[in-house]
Amino acid sequence: MGDAASHEAKKPFTIKEETIENLRPMKVICIGAGFSGIFAAIRYALPVKPGFFPPHGALSDRAPSAETVAHSYQYSFAPNPYWSDLYAPGAEIQKYLKGVAEKYGATRFIKTKHEVTKHVTVKNLATGETIEDKANVVIAARGLLNEISWPDIEGLRSFKGKIMHSGDWDESNPADRTTTSRSHDFRNQRIGVIGNGSSAIQIIPKLQKIEGTHLTCFGRSPTWISGAFGDVAMAKLQDEWSSSPGAYLAFRKVVEDEGASVHEATLLGSPMQKAGQEYFAAAMKTRLSRRPDLSASMIPKFAPGCRRLTPGPGYLEALCEPNVEFLREKIAAVGPSGLGLGSGREVRLDALVCATGFKTSSPPPFPVVGRNSLSLSARWESRPDSYLSVAVDGFPNYFIMFGPNSAIGSGSLTMILESQGEYVVKCLRKLQKEDYSSMEVLPARVKDFQEYCGAYFSRTVYADECESWYKNKSGRTEEERKWVSGVWPGSSLQAVEAFRSPRWEDYRYESLEEEEEEEEAKKKNGGGTGNRMRWLGDGWTTAQKEGDKSFYINPEFVDMPVEGKPEEREEYKKRPWSY
Repeated sequence: MGDAASHEAKKPFTIKEETIENLRPMKVICIGAGFSGIFAAIRYALPVKPGFFPPHGALSDRAPSAETVAHSYQYSFAPNPYWSDLYAPGAEIQKYLKGVAEKYGATRFIKTKHEVTKHVTVKNLATGETIEDKANVVIAARGLLNEISWPDIEGLRSFKGKIMHSGDWDESNPADRTTTSRSHDFRNQRIGVIGNGSSAIQIIPKLQKIEGTHLTCFGRSPTWISGAFGDVAMAKLQDEWSSSPGAYLAFRKVVEDEGASVHEATLLGSPMQKAGQEYFAAAMKTRLSRRPDLSASMIPKFAPGCRRLTPGPGYLEALCEPNVEFLREKIAAVGPSGLGLGSGREVRLDALVCATGFKTSSPPPFPVVGRNSLSLSARWESRPDSYLSVAVDGFPNYFIMFGPNSAIGSGSLTMILESQGEYVVKCLRKLQKEDYSSMEVLPARVKDFQEYCGAYFSRTVYADECESWYKNKSGRTEEERKWVSGVWPGSSLQAVEAFRSPRWEDYRYESLEEEEEEEEAKKKNGGGTGNRMRWLGDGWTTAQKEGDKSFYINPEFVDMPVEGKPEEREEYKKRPWSY
């Protein structure tokens, strides 16, 4: 009876006077303008009108130095043969990102010196003006390594000398390889460095070489140092690469193939993992030969890769220098003139560098509120969960790039970011073309992905006994703190394939028709038409009205089969046909 009444209240069906492509206006707000945000600005301009708010108030205000070969730390469509170093410094990566953003028009949409304070309320940091903005879709592209984590040590802020964090580094510092001017002069100073992870590994060799410095390095956890590619012939190779794109592509493929080939080393107990551990241990002992006492402190018992594996050119050698002291003792407190250790020893310092990483498992620093007034902060209070790292149930039209479980242990990080970006583009286009007002991942699929992560990581080096930002430090229980929330559960190539084609059945949708029905019901004007096929439009296509009416026979649009055996097409041997 109710259904009949509802049916009678619907309006007569009418054709939607749009072409089937349905390029209806949509607005996307993307928060972040680093690797993910810039890629989003380039790709999302096709279907929608985007707006971008960098989380730190400036376009790529800081970029990390490369822990991997810089020729892999770049976009697939914007190769740069001119890196000055195989492990490029932060300022050079920043320059690259800005160049890409300008070349491909991303800067048209990016608002610098703006900070998102809540929802899509944005504060102009230059003028103090607050902007209330609206969007059909919000994308968080802040990255995992964004919110710095200061060490929890009593009296930290009482220190009267220079104090800084590796994630908020003074770019005019002489410890940075790209600058000569300085705002803080480290010469002839006693410097303390807290941390023994990838940031400290990059910083310490530079500080050690500064005139008159004495470093006291505090690292309670041992760490693996991997081998580094040689870069003696970089200048000669760059001349060849710049004149021969084919030669540079061949080199890039060597780098990418090597990165993808070591995935087996992430599987605990595998032959490659065991052989790698033996090799790294022997190599570290050799590099520490001048200080054999450091081998016991520096070489871990856990598997390589449990913590971020870093090449660390010059790091172990720096620890052997007479102006460097490495301590495993616990820091009890910080005072105005230095640090107090658990043993009672006082270490006097002029400068303190905290290389203590980022809050990788924390929600954004601004409120994100979903259905039933649930905030993402409350949802992720004990553990960040997601579906394929890009979506969370209860938060419709909210997508994440480089969210939980997005980083890599091996392979290409930028290809994961590009694949996530393309995935979200497809979601945007589905919303736009098929007249959906929202899409939201099903709770069961989030649960399934988390179950998959738990089972997968139990077999890997990431679950070994170590302190790592890959793990969920904000967990309330020991089990939650051991949960791996940083890296993707598989190889980087597996991630690329997973994002290749969205599983639309893993989402639920609300149509524009449903919204119209609700609005009409409120006005007591009856419902909408109830027809979910209005997206088919008026029988025309945009190509027919404005484009090439016979595009389908153009060579660039023809999918040409191989004669005789179409299934043996060369590209299928390189990448199997999937969709």
